[in-house]
Amino acid sequence: MALSRSVSAVSCRFPPSLLIPRFSSSSSDLQNLRDKWNANPAFDPKKMTAFLDDANHEQHAKMRKFLSTDKFFVPRYDIPLAEERELALQRLRALCDNGFISVHFFSTNPTAVFAAHENASIVDGAMATKMTVQFNLFGGTVLKLGTARHKQVIDGIDSLQNIGCFGLSELGYGNNAVEMETTATYDKETKEFVVHTPTVLGQKYWITNGAIHANYMVVFAQLMIDGVNNGIHGVLVPIRDENGNVMPGVTIHDMGYKMGLNGIDNAKISFDNVRVPRENLLNKESEVNEDGEYSTTIDGSNRARFLKVADQLLSGRICIASMSQGASKACLAIALRYSATRLTVGPSGKSDFPILGYQLQQRALMPLLAKTYIYDIALKSIQSMYAKYSLPGRDVYTVSHREIVMMCCAIKAITGWHINEAATISRERCGGQGYLAANRFGPAIAGSHSSMTAEGDNSVLMQKVATEYLADLSTKLRKSTPIALAGLMFNAHAPGLYHRGGKAGSGRDISYIRNILRIREQLLFLELAKKIKDCDRKERFALWAEQEQDLVQHAARAYSEKLISDLCYEKIYERADVELQPILKKLYNLYLITVLQDDIGYFISNNFITRKGAKALKKDFNELVAEIAPHSLNLANGFGITEEMLSAPIARDWVTFNSYDNAGEMKEFEDRVR
Repeated sequence: MALSRSVSAVSCRFPPSLLIPRFSSSSSDLQNLRDKWNANPAFDPKKMTAFLDDANHEQHAKMRKFLSTDKFFVPRYDIPLAEERELALQRLRALCDNGFISVHFFSTNPTAVFAAHENASIVDGAMATKMTVQFNLFGGTVLKLGTARHKQVIDGIDSLQNIGCFGLSELGYGNNAVEMETTATYDKETKEFVVHTPTVLGQKYWITNGAIHANYMVVFAQLMIDGVNNGIHGVLVPIRDENGNVMPGVTIHDMGYKMGLNGIDNAKISFDNVRVPRENLLNKESEVNEDGEYSTTIDGSNRARFLKVADQLLSGRICIASMSQGASKACLAIALRYSATRLTVGPSGKSDFPILGYQLQQRALMPLLAKTYIYDIALKSIQSMYAKYSLPGRDVYTVSHREIVMMCCAIKAITGWHINEAATISRERCGGQGYLAANRFGPAIAGSHSSMTAEGDNSVLMQKVATEYLADLSTKLRKSTPIALAGLMFNAHAPGLYHRGGKAGSGRDISYIRNILRIREQLLFLELAKKIKDCDRKERFALWAEQEQDLVQHAARAYSEKLISDLCYEKIYERADVELQPILKKLYNLYLITVLQDDIGYFISNNFITRKGAKALKKDFNELVAEIAPHSLNLANGFGITEEMLSAPIARDWVTFNSYDNAGEMKEFEDRVR
């Protein structure tokens, strides 16, 4: 591929060659407009796709081709609820039958699980959600906590012979699931566990796959033996027989329509003294013998046992982040492809100027494009670290369990908030076209709210980040020398003297920005640690929950943004192909400026940036936006998403789509354009 110019040579102004004399209604004009915008590509988009994919290149390529050629995956919108749910299941079955997802990937290559989630989410968010419950939450839990006696269940997961659900959250116990009411009481006489839901608040809630399709549930329950509570453990409970009939003692209520993702069959489920064999306890870490004697390899309290048995939530958060990123990539690709073809008033006074040439459009979309790239690069690094940490038999890896927890929580929250912003702003910048369901922003917006809530409310996850960080900080402070402690206190009390060194603050000074992000993180957590240092339990709760939540969230966000910055800097500056580095560095720089702008009050008030420097950030921001914009379509192509996967007419041939009566459906359109 001939590359005619470098990124640094791109003019900040809209290229005059893209002024179109007059727009006709020929559908071929749309591709011509995209080609004109991307007339002088500075990098090969296939290289960018390989860089972003990071691993599992063959799987990505084959899955994208499969999702693009099988018309079974063409979106349908005006569809009955029952049919929509069955469609999501059968689409998942098609992926399973073609080997794109397996529960055993967790034992061989966990990053392949995440790759499958990203690609699936682009096509059908409901299918992807059913996937994450079947293969990660249900399947992964049985695989990791079960033993040879559960092999029959595991063997039926990939084929969907055994469809499962994950019974953790209860109506009254979500983020405080450790206090759940469901019990599994051991009966020594019959060698069985008796699973019971004592109150309405104890019913399992928002159970994906539960309303229609699942025949098994991993029920998390308080394990009771002779009146002693041994903490939360997982028990396999059949909830339907082989004919799909609900099992005796099990009550399943269909939760019906939601604000989106209605292909997911969510349920609330309760148990009335349901008996299951002793062997149904997932017993890799804890066991109850026939005589009712309990043993466990998990050190510590009942809470420690809960964290161990619920450990699959960590990979679940990476799965959700992968789904969020797939959706964000799709939204940006759709918005950019449309913006390059939608002509409006130009210098001539006629409709001969693409809206992507307007600064208004660029300032809205380029920062989102930069964030999508940067978050994706960071996410792939976290996926890799998780895989190295979780796989047995690998070389010892330096990341601790606490660091894995913090990274999983942070990236899930950041990408979950991002897809909401990306989908909402992209919808707005595409005008009325963005409001049509077929153009995909509506499903993305609805799905983003699932990303913000499922497997941990994002703000609560940020509290988890702060809790883990403070625990680690306390350990470090106890082990620090007096000189090291003095250095920390100097950072905390003299930021203006030490940090800025007289600088006004430049948005182009990468090393300086990275440094103040690092110090911001330290200062905020030192401030938080100082506030809670001498608190008893009651005082700490009041401070944490009622008085200092702004500081808690701020500190956790600072950690997250610094983590993302560090992971991306290493990969872009040290590992990226030299052809890709110029544009990637610009995206990284633009991301860093948005981080500064979003917290500019803190940076000014703590003397990291002068008021003059803050004003200069706007100029740096506008320049980077203008420099990136001419490459935006090529960057969208770098996501590797095919037109068929995007599906949206405005990302393809929206003239043809509007030339006939289609009631907003895609089937006839696909027949015409494929």
